[in-house]
Amino acid sequence: MAADLPDPTENTEPVERTEPAEPVERTEPAEPVERTEPAEPVERTEPAEPVENAERTEGADVAEGAEGAEADGIIARPPRRGTRGRIVMLVDNSVHGDSRVQKQAASAAAAGWDVVLLGKYSGKEEETVWMLGEAEVRLIGVKAKMSTRPKDLRGAPMRRPLAYPSERVADFRLQQVKAWRADLRVRGAALRTGEDRSPLGSVGGRVWLAARRGAARATGRWVKLRMRHTKKLRTIRRTRSTPLDRATTAFWLTTMGDRAWRRLDPAVWDFELAYGPVIDELRPDIIHANDFRMLGVGARAKLRARAAGRRVSLVWDAHEYLPGVRSWANQRKLPAMVAYEREHAKYADAVVTVSGGLADLLQRTHRLPERPAVVLNAPEAADASRFTDLPVPDLRALCGIGPDVPLLVYSGLAARQRGLDIMVDGLPELPGVHVVFVASHPELPYILRLMKRAEELGVRDRVHALPYVPHWQVVSFLSTADVGVIPIHHWPNHEIALITKFFEYSHARLPLVVSDVRTMAEVTRETGQGEVFEAENVEDYVRAVRAVLDAPKRYTAAYEVEGRLDAWVWEAQAEVLDGVYTRLMRGAGDGRNP
Repeated sequence: MAADLPDPTENTEPVERTEPAEPVERTEPAEPVERTEPAEPVERTEPAEPVENAERTEGADVAEGAEGAEADGIIARPPRRGTRGRIVMLVDNSVHGDSRVQKQAASAAAAGWDVVLLGKYSGKEEETVWMLGEAEVRLIGVKAKMSTRPKDLRGAPMRRPLAYPSERVADFRLQQVKAWRADLRVRGAALRTGEDRSPLGSVGGRVWLAARRGAARATGRWVKLRMRHTKKLRTIRRTRSTPLDRATTAFWLTTMGDRAWRRLDPAVWDFELAYGPVIDELRPDIIHANDFRMLGVGARAKLRARAAGRRVSLVWDAHEYLPGVRSWANQRKLPAMVAYEREHAKYADAVVTVSGGLADLLQRTHRLPERPAVVLNAPEAADASRFTDLPVPDLRALCGIGPDVPLLVYSGLAARQRGLDIMVDGLPELPGVHVVFVASHPELPYILRLMKRAEELGVRDRVHALPYVPHWQVVSFLSTADVGVIPIHHWPNHEIALITKFFEYSHARLPLVVSDVRTMAEVTRETGQGEVFEAENVEDYVRAVRAVLDAPKRYTAAYEVEGRLDAWVWEAQAEVLDGVYTRLMRGAGDGRNP
């Protein structure tokens, strides 16, 4: 469905982005760990494995560093004739749950641009190439080769001298002791039954066997002790939060500045090595890089293209204020990615973002020559059936309730920072009211914890979980609920934006119940479209829900104000984005392929 943009403040779904997923949370993706060996400075994409039978665009002069690189079997096609130029859009997810990039690609293609959207293949998608309107979508395989370094496959005598070099070694040693003890049990049985005889005689054999059993027990205890230390070492390597780690992080940031990410989080190179060759093959006129990881990938592609004599413009679409996000488990990751973003921000020819508050922050932080253009995460006004003949699912039917049952809905990313617990904890004070969570997957660990909590409170029969629907069906799908809830907690990025679900609920004409995060609370109070409650305060949340359910028309009247919803549609945002592309192409030529 039209989920919220992947948010690094969440660590549940994919959660760590390039690390083994818990869920990030943002995928989620193995945590980069400390490097002590000298890192070679890399200023260009290094060659990957050659592609067999790969056809290139006729006359293409692929930039140095990308020639012969693996492009996952994807063959570049020439730009469509008569288009306004080729735009290659980049995103670090599998596209399906990201409504913003889907709308970007489809609307730009409808406006006459030749659009190719590159996303990350997670291994679960049935298709890796498809059309989104007139835009082509391709998923790229990203090999996570740099998330675990050779150093972390060795022991750490200074940190945990008793730990095994890796958990695989620990598992082998434990299994080895189990096998030893099993063998001794069989030997003992054979001696007792006379099936086997010891060269030491009957008594000597029993003594020898008892000694070996004692040795096996002692070895087992030793192995378990070392396993405990191995697990502690794994936690240290996963979080990088010890005083030594903090000291080395500060050292690299001080000595290398914005280049420090090469030491602190080298896993980001995996995206560069996978996406870079494909971008070079496609020969774009404009690269639209969504969020911070793709900013670096796009900036390097732009530099390679210009070195090869081709003019390419870079648009950076900043989805959040990176210094203000909730940190990943790996405490090195956030400072590394902040440095990565700072290093590459200067290569952007234009910046767009999701709110005015974030635009101001970005301009100050990166000293941008102009304020970023604001492109809201608004839903499309177009008919929900334009991409498919399938009917919009019935929300209430899927919950098994009738039209008169009060229904509160939350749709979007399911994570602790989104505050969904309060919707369950408040139900005992709201008799007869049902809650539905529309999330990427109803079996997410966080959703299951909410269901367990509902069972403990005796309200499990009034809590439902449903999967996403396609983004063009979201508004119609949600419209049969009674209240749209946004219970998010106070985090810097939550304070400065109107998130996707705010606009989706508004177009579904639902009264809102929102927490008192700054921007959404201000707009909700100004328009009168809902009630605001104190974040994480169950009593105040219940008050707000009761107020809305008691007089819903008082709040839905806000949607009757002429022109209010017209500005909150994607079509209006697409015009802003098209203006950015047009300005960049005018600087590069007449903007039309012959």
